[in-house]
Amino acid sequence: MDKMLTIYGIKNCNTMKKAMVWLDQHNVAYDFHDYKKLNISEETLREWAGQVDWTVLLNKAGTTFRRLPQEDKEELTQEKAISLMEQHPSLIKRPVVAQGGKILSIGFKEEEYKKLF
Repeated sequence: MDKMLTIYGIKNCNTMKKAMVWLDQHNVAYDFHDYKKLNISEETLREWAGQVDWTVLLNKAGTTFRRLPQEDKEELTQEKAISLMEQHPSLIKRPVVAQGGKILSIGFKEEEYKKLF
């Protein structure tokens, strides 16, 4: 692979830990983009939403989504979801693995990683 892989997420997330351990064990080099320290830009979220459906990116199962005010959870559109994910990066499914701006994977599934790497 010619460009460095980037794994986006939050360090303390269990799914992130599993993904990074897998990548480390298989000698896959990557950069880690920690949303808590580096945030995420609206531009990046828009690029991602152009590659995958925004509903795939938005984590509705987590506590961050459940804690949102009811009006934020209602009548979700791509615009509203991007704004919420920018404000609350914990709303983005983790990990997002990208290379050269292209999403390779969202979430961690060992079988998918075996095929990709």
